[in-house]
Amino acid sequence: MSVMRTQASPGFLRRALRGGPFAWIVWGGVAFFLLNLAALIFSVVVNSFAVTWFEGWLPSGLTTAWYGDAWQEFGLADVLLVTLIVALTVVGLSLLLGVPAAYALARRDFVGKRAVMVLLLLPVLLPPITYGIPLATVMYNVGLAGSLAGVIAVNLVPALPFVVLVMTPFIEQIDTNVESAARMCGAVTRQVFTRILVPLLIPGILAAAVLVLVRTVAMFELTFLVAGPDSQTLIVALYSAAFTPGIRAAQAIDAMAVLYTLLSSVLLVLALSFVNPTQIVAQVKEVAPE
Repeated sequence: MSVMRTQASPGFLRRALRGGPFAWIVWGGVAFFLLNLAALIFSVVVNSFAVTWFEGWLPSGLTTAWYGDAWQEFGLADVLLVTLIVALTVVGLSLLLGVPAAYALARRDFVGKRAVMVLLLLPVLLPPITYGIPLATVMYNVGLAGSLAGVIAVNLVPALPFVVLVMTPFIEQIDTNVESAARMCGAVTRQVFTRILVPLLIPGILAAAVLVLVRTVAMFELTFLVAGPDSQTLIVALYSAAFTPGIRAAQAIDAMAVLYTLLSSVLLVLALSFVNPTQIVAQVKEVAPE
């Protein structure tokens, strides 16, 4: 009976969405959300080009000067350099540690394997702020707070599980006979990994790298709790520009927000072109405790 009810539910939902008052409510809610989101983005973009915009539906004039002002006032050259250093370092270290870990979890069976997977996935399943404050406390105690090393260290905590999540399905798709044949030809473990597996795993490595890059650039909570004046990434600098005391032109802040949105959008499109999000969801469900 429960199986029949489970199978009928999706069909009922599809029929409800095709017509009737329930469909109008659902699609009306979706349209209202998208309309508000588009209006919000449009207002930020237009205000970043506005000379003044106090009355009427449109600003009194348009200019690109606010982008130059934002670049100079907020030191975006240094902020983007810090963002690039943090993101690329986190990507490199997470791949260096995560790919071998994913291989071990995909190929080896050992006592407590499921518990290890759950522990690795906790930074993904939990909101960053829940473990961000204790983690920031540790960084302050060891003297890494306010430094690039501290920002990189805290961003590795959620980045490493992402690599394991993405790489595990790619490794499981490779036939173990390929590795066995290489060992029969005299290849040692290092040669099998570097000359056989890594070339086959290039699509997965690229997917993991881009996904971690997006995650690191967008990570606000952990970076904000640890970053100092010279180690702020773009998203933390944007928050500081908007909410710290001082008189700043709203147009310059919106220009900075537009730059961040464009950067995040490009990275997100790249990530979705390399990785299917349903693979990650499937892996989380597979290892989640019952």
